[in-house]
Amino acid sequence: MDFLADYGLFLLKAMTIVFAIIAVIGAAASAGRKVASQEGLEVEDLSKKYREMAAALKAAVSSKKERKSVAKEEKNRAKQAAKQPAKKPRAFIIDFKGDLKASGVDSLREEVSAVLSVATSTDQVVVRLDNHGGMVHEHGLAASQLARIRDREIPLIVSVDKVAASGGYLMACVANRIYAAPFAILGSIGVIAQLPNFNRMLDSHGVDFEQVMAGEYKRNVTMFGKNTDEDRAKLKEELEDVHRLFKAAVSKYRPTLDISKVATGEHWYGTRALELGLADEIRTSDELLGEMADQYDLYRVHYKLRQPLQKRIMSGVDSALEKADAAGWRRRFDSSLPR
Repeated sequence: MDFLADYGLFLLKAMTIVFAIIAVIGAAASAGRKVASQEGLEVEDLSKKYREMAAALKAAVSSKKERKSVAKEEKNRAKQAAKQPAKKPRAFIIDFKGDLKASGVDSLREEVSAVLSVATSTDQVVVRLDNHGGMVHEHGLAASQLARIRDREIPLIVSVDKVAASGGYLMACVANRIYAAPFAILGSIGVIAQLPNFNRMLDSHGVDFEQVMAGEYKRNVTMFGKNTDEDRAKLKEELEDVHRLFKAAVSKYRPTLDISKVATGEHWYGTRALELGLADEIRTSDELLGEMADQYDLYRVHYKLRQPLQKRIMSGVDSALEKADAAGWRRRFDSSLPR
């Protein structure tokens, strides 16, 4: 009887734990579905945020008498602003965090479309860019989105605090003006393709690889077949063609650059990049926005996309691979367009 009682108690505890786990997983899944289903434009008033932060700090370090005086001044200012609102130009802030596939381009195209629907030539667009490059066509599309702003003759600023290299610099060069932090990495105007080849391993295990093509150059180098010098020469020719397109794009937006000097695939830190003409001024995004806050109303614009469960899972896998690749990139200090 004691055994049955102990066993019943154990079973009850086990069932309680199982039900608790199921409840937690269900709640998490429900919350995830709710978050994933939310899609739309988010606008944050950065000017208001900065004012509130300054007021909070000022209140913390001021005496009671000083706080009353500040509150009175703020109240009078608010009344005056309500009667005669000062019409300031606007600055729209867009953040772009790059990866190999430039997956942020889906949000970027919506953000640019939203900004262009209201912005005028007296406004400005500031893109805070962090991107070490990746696939050619994806980053080319991202750069084309920024070109839409330039084509509308709305001043475009790109601020680089960390990295704008390779495909990232392809985006950055579109700007009217590029600001870079002192140790930000810019450049890497080059193209690279690399892949492993398992042909010898397959051959040693008696595995044949068959590839049938219609079209002489449908594919050149391969991961599983035997590559020839002709295959490698054709791939080199294709990379050189992409490199010419890359250099032409940079030259179009920064015609004063000595393209032969900077299009070697090398990267440079902020101060050296400034000397070479890859950047226009050494300044962090915080310094830039802090100065602009006096002259512009600042609005951060972000378009949140709906993410289905499968895509969120794959995004997590891609993120892990991306971090591994980025870690290797930081060790090698060589960014490239195609992967």
